[in-house]
Amino acid sequence: MNSICNLFNIKYPIIQGGMIWCSGWELAAAVSNAGGLGLIGSGSMNPEVLVEHIRKCKKATDKPFGVNIPLLYPHAEEHIKIVEKEGVGIVFTSAGNPAKYTPWLKEKGIKVAHVIANKKFSKKAMDAGVDALVAEGFEAGGHNGYEETTTMVMIPMIKSMATVPVIAAGGIGSGSAMVAAMSLGADGVQIGSRFVASTESSAHNNFKKTVVAIGDGETYLTMKRVVPVRLVKNEFFNRVHQVAMDGGSKEELSAILGRGRAKLGMFTGDLIEGELEIGQVAGSITSIKSAAEIIEEIIQEYNDRLDDLKKHRF
Repeated sequence: MNSICNLFNIKYPIIQGGMIWCSGWELAAAVSNAGGLGLIGSGSMNPEVLVEHIRKCKKATDKPFGVNIPLLYPHAEEHIKIVEKEGVGIVFTSAGNPAKYTPWLKEKGIKVAHVIANKKFSKKAMDAGVDALVAEGFEAGGHNGYEETTTMVMIPMIKSMATVPVIAAGGIGSGSAMVAAMSLGADGVQIGSRFVASTESSAHNNFKKTVVAIGDGETYLTMKRVVPVRLVKNEFFNRVHQVAMDGGSKEELSAILGRGRAKLGMFTGDLIEGELEIGQVAGSITSIKSAAEIIEEIIQEYNDRLDDLKKHRF
């Protein structure tokens, strides 16, 4: 049996990214019901809202689901305690030190995966006791690694040293990409951008339509002096990126970013002044579909590509 399916007790080794402002209980439940692992993105939630989403997700699915917790966010410790109290059995952590909470979560019987972007932090996460690694290439949307290592390059490097299952992330939105990731050694895939453009995503319809409309080259990694983030090129991006290119300080960039910029764009739907986080794979997304349709399409294409590859054996 596939190690990721076995670890999380799911049908397909497909993990839905826990994206801020896009990954509420409805999307998580829909993905889990369709055979993947749905994640509630807690990074955009205060503690009370997270409790509400967990309880609604439990009512909407009897399948496993998890919570994604960015460790550098202000409510991280409260979210960790909520997950344990509410009986959630899976946590994906990111953007912080995995050693801080992983041992405590493991003591409570909670399975932990941590998002990394290089070999150094892979070792740190494994030393902390994580059950799986999410190796995320710089094609991914949102916050990203400083090294700008692509998924295709990263997966074999991480797999060569990993003692736990490896989940590939970044630039994956189809069955063909899933075959590529698995061929490189990944045990499963995490998909974010494709699920943004789903009917159950909590993203604003303006943002969903933008994801479907943009082409290749219309996202860019910027704000490296604050934290690297991949954004759609809109007026806000143009302004902040120009300051970055002109050598603007961390303080100047932070001032332009302000507060609530991601919510303004992805949740409220301001396509001009909002921060629109999405991955490069958005250039190949052409429609908004249900989570179940997306997973069915990915698995069908995955199996078709495997059949095609058998014809090219040497």
